[in-house]
Amino acid sequence: MTNFRPMLALAALLPLLAAIDAAAQGCILARSPEQTGLPTGQGGLLLPGHFQLTIGERHQFSYQHYIGDVYQEIRAQAGTQVENRINLVTANLTYQVTPRISVELDAPWLFASRKSQSSPIEYQSSGIGDTIIGVNTWILSPEHAHKGNASLGLGLYIPTGNDDVQNTTNTNTTGTGAANNVTAPVDYSIQPGTGGWGAVLQWMAYVRAGHDLTFYTDGDYIATQGGTNGVQRSATLSTTTPLENYDAIADQYLLEAGVQFPIRKLSGEGKEFSVTVGPRWEGVPAYNLFPVSNDGFRRPGYAVSVGPGLQYSIAGNILNIGIDKAVHRDRTGSYPDSVYHTHGDAAFAQYVWLASYTHRF
Repeated sequence: MTNFRPMLALAALLPLLAAIDAAAQGCILARSPEQTGLPTGQGGLLLPGHFQLTIGERHQFSYQHYIGDVYQEIRAQAGTQVENRINLVTANLTYQVTPRISVELDAPWLFASRKSQSSPIEYQSSGIGDTIIGVNTWILSPEHAHKGNASLGLGLYIPTGNDDVQNTTNTNTTGTGAANNVTAPVDYSIQPGTGGWGAVLQWMAYVRAGHDLTFYTDGDYIATQGGTNGVQRSATLSTTTPLENYDAIADQYLLEAGVQFPIRKLSGEGKEFSVTVGPRWEGVPAYNLFPVSNDGFRRPGYAVSVGPGLQYSIAGNILNIGIDKAVHRDRTGSYPDSVYHTHGDAAFAQYVWLASYTHRF
């Protein structure tokens, strides 16, 4: 344990330091499962034979367009920005099998809308998203690792969400003449599902520093099957950009790090109030991890945000709230972009709002 603690501290600090200069998406489709907090607060580790249920909410409003890391102010000036509103509700059920091994089920539900500032047409979608079933294990025995530990998890990403939600809209926006109703799939950024299977790698590490500080890092990478999901992006197939006729099944990732410390004046017998602060890095890579086709339309890129969080624990109940502000956004080039010598844009959020409630039983 003596030799392992500096490694844990380094693992927690490096992402924190590396991500400060680098952030959150809207048109970029990254919906990794949220982490449920550290096992260092009130209640400690989940005991064998016990369950933990976490209901989380993530909200973001994306409207600022970027090509690479350059803000496209001209879109705001012209009134052509695309606005994505995302509300993602997640339910995570964890069962502790042994002191080291747990199993979990993560199921999201999406409520989303999308419109252009220059058009009265608004597209909407809702429904269950893609589900994850996973197994996690602590690297060290929790019975002896009181100052720090790390966990690794493997999961199956299951395409339970609808990737072909369609809206019927009147495309005649002139206000005169007959309606021109068109039924078509909504943009892939507000589709509840991706249409593909995948493997999930997730991790967490923490180390105590002194009596009050805990440094941590956590995250996940979802490696999908790649290729396209067969959902056609428009009513007609393009002959000039055929690689973008269908939506891509893209990988996604999330990395968080930071420090947690209690507020002693607000804590007491059986309850604890603590604060977290640190960066959050999430996004979609241009190329999938598995060596399969990267064809299809995707908006790759990443966003790094930084912000505080609050956690209140009492009698097996944990409430978390947080707000992260974007400090760097980058819409990277996709594989079709490299083929056609183009570079699309994407709308990003200024803030990501997070909240969750956890109950142990």
